[in-house]
Amino acid sequence: MTKTILKNIKLIIVGITLITIPSCETVIKNKTPKTTSNLYKQKVDSIINIMTIDEKIGQLNLPATGPITTGSSKSTGVVKKIEEGKIGGLFNIKDIKNIYEIQKIAVEKSRLGIPLIFGMDVIHGYKTTFPIPLGLSCSWDMELIEKTAKIAADEASANGINWTFSPMVDISRDPRWGRVSEGGGEDPYLGGKIAQAMVNGYQQDSLAAEYTIMSCVKHFALYGASEAGRDYNTVDMSRIKMYNEYLPPYKAAIEEGAGSVMASFNEIDGIPATGNKWLLTDLLREDWGFNGFVVSDYTGIYEMRAHGMGDEFDVTTLALKAGLDMDMAGDSPNIAASYTNTLKEAINKGKITIEDIDKAVARILTAKYKLGLFEDPYKYCNVKRAENQTYTQVNRDFARLVGAESTVLLKNENQLLPLKKSGTIAVIGPLAKASNNMPGTWSVSTDHATAISVWDGLEQTVGNQVNLLYAKGSNITKDLALEKRVTMFGKDIPRDEKTDKQLLNEALSIAKKSDVIVATIGETSEFSGESSSRTNIEIPQVQKDLLQALLKTGKPVVLVLFTGRPLTLVEESETVPAILNVWFPGSEAGLSISDVLFGDVNPSGKLTMTFPRNVGQVPLYYNHKNTGRPLGNNEGKFEKFKTNYLDVRNESLYPFGYGLSYTTFEYGEIKLDKTSMTNNDTINVSVNITNTGNYDGKEVVQLYIRDLVGTITRPVKELKAFQKISLKKGETKTVTFTISIEDLKFYNYDFDFVAESGDFEVFIGTDSNTTLQSKFTLTE
Repeated sequence: MTKTILKNIKLIIVGITLITIPSCETVIKNKTPKTTSNLYKQKVDSIINIMTIDEKIGQLNLPATGPITTGSSKSTGVVKKIEEGKIGGLFNIKDIKNIYEIQKIAVEKSRLGIPLIFGMDVIHGYKTTFPIPLGLSCSWDMELIEKTAKIAADEASANGINWTFSPMVDISRDPRWGRVSEGGGEDPYLGGKIAQAMVNGYQQDSLAAEYTIMSCVKHFALYGASEAGRDYNTVDMSRIKMYNEYLPPYKAAIEEGAGSVMASFNEIDGIPATGNKWLLTDLLREDWGFNGFVVSDYTGIYEMRAHGMGDEFDVTTLALKAGLDMDMAGDSPNIAASYTNTLKEAINKGKITIEDIDKAVARILTAKYKLGLFEDPYKYCNVKRAENQTYTQVNRDFARLVGAESTVLLKNENQLLPLKKSGTIAVIGPLAKASNNMPGTWSVSTDHATAISVWDGLEQTVGNQVNLLYAKGSNITKDLALEKRVTMFGKDIPRDEKTDKQLLNEALSIAKKSDVIVATIGETSEFSGESSSRTNIEIPQVQKDLLQALLKTGKPVVLVLFTGRPLTLVEESETVPAILNVWFPGSEAGLSISDVLFGDVNPSGKLTMTFPRNVGQVPLYYNHKNTGRPLGNNEGKFEKFKTNYLDVRNESLYPFGYGLSYTTFEYGEIKLDKTSMTNNDTINVSVNITNTGNYDGKEVVQLYIRDLVGTITRPVKELKAFQKISLKKGETKTVTFTISIEDLKFYNYDFDFVAESGDFEVFIGTDSNTTLQSKFTLTE
């Protein structure tokens, strides 16, 4: 059937000369992207030349269909529009048979037979779900991260999906913003490495391969710096800050060959990103050489009206001329400001030209060629492959490992952990049996009913060795309205009708019978994510009360903390003997957590966002700049007329890069092979690391650099390299880093990417607070 359909396509689209298409590997792996439109230009131009204006506008239309997870718009008459060639792609349709039938309509019933592109929010896995991206980033393991994206692509592509709205690479220093859960934290260097790993995982060596999908880098740009941590809010920052601190992860993803980009909701220099020509054309295409297409976020074009950018013709014109190619979820009768509803009349009004539309159409058709959809529109619709390659035991085993590797041990007083596989353990807390919350936010294709809860994981792994007892202990929060808001999308935790006192008494009764208490406490999965901003980033008070009551029993307590953001944990850090931050570990969560609790996996995760002491410190991040009145070596002590607070110390509760292990590591002295270098030179920096504890373990060795004098002010410290190493008990390894001129470069006042001669400090240690340092000089 496919060959017959393809013949029909070739007959209908006359004038196409077949050309040899080079391997996509040359495009995707190019670190300095160049335009590749010439590879497909003849074919694309031949199609555009015979398209009607309605068919052209149709290629720019990405309506919302299927189970919508964000926004309020829903398109109508989809099938008829597909037959008329008025739709270019669809998103968030999960059924492979449905996708096949829809593609069949596009290919067989529309005039030109142009295939659709099918997208989905495959954020941290398809059916096999991995930890939320913030948790995943805490593994500091780029090979592991890339493999999670590869598995996600393999499963999604087997189920009809060829485009994912991931990775999200927004830098954020504000844990009030719920979407920190979807990104890689606060650091631009680490964020760039994660962006590259994710793009490689999704796209591999060829977008045309049946097991890969096109990535979409989002949200371009600066979305993570929204004022007050409130979603969709204004962003305002200097260009210097943009270039040095926020843009690097996007640029890294583009250099890695990302096929598409999503515009962010926020404004930049007073113009919303959706219609910002400097951002989408001058910077992205001309400076960075991006050759893919740009899609709006959900109803992003329409929303420019609320920003105050004019009527429906003003905002659609602004978007198209800025370089915004595809309109997501604008195709709806109640949304006048959409490409579908305005572009045709905008041509008649003289606001845009047909050439403006043709540019966008060419980019989308080129993407479809890169994906191999013209060669085989049904390549992603193999039912047998979907059955054999989705949620396999191999994939689930890997998800179990990744969940454990992403866990961060925040505290372990008197080596309470790992627990012994014996005795009686009380598992207490509202999240103990909440299997549907384990995959976390943005898990739209996950079967939440099959996710493994903490209770189920413990029963499966140690149930025949340990006497397990359970009590819920409390509801998620006392506020019923808030609880409904944080248990959406089928992730309800049934509210117990017993009083808080009754629930607490049940928990205390169970606790008294135990040798140790595992308290499963924290946020639900939808406490974070899109439109989930918080002003109070503490554990909900009713759960805090439960935890403190459990501590008063005198029994050892392990806090298994669920969260999608950094929380303020001062009270918990002072009173609870052991704290495991498990984030939301994914579909195999309970098994991952059990593996860490009992020492089958030694935790090695390190924080990628700073944990503040209270929300008043926010934004708080390690790579800040000095003021003219720094507190210096007097951290923790108040000093008048210095940069500090009256009521709380400056430093964080848990710094960037922090994370404990069941073993201990000792760092030797930093050794440099020389103390000066030129622009054409390098310096090797080495340090000996010894495992001095009683367990084999992994350590993330982190290297930071400080530029002591610059033509613009420079951060007190910047991450420039890291290595994750494994050490047997008693083993010593030498870790060596090579510093090159590229590690010393930054954007100066004139936006030149330069390294300036002078003195530098180099730090190596277990987290960003390391004081182990040495110096070197860059000479002219």
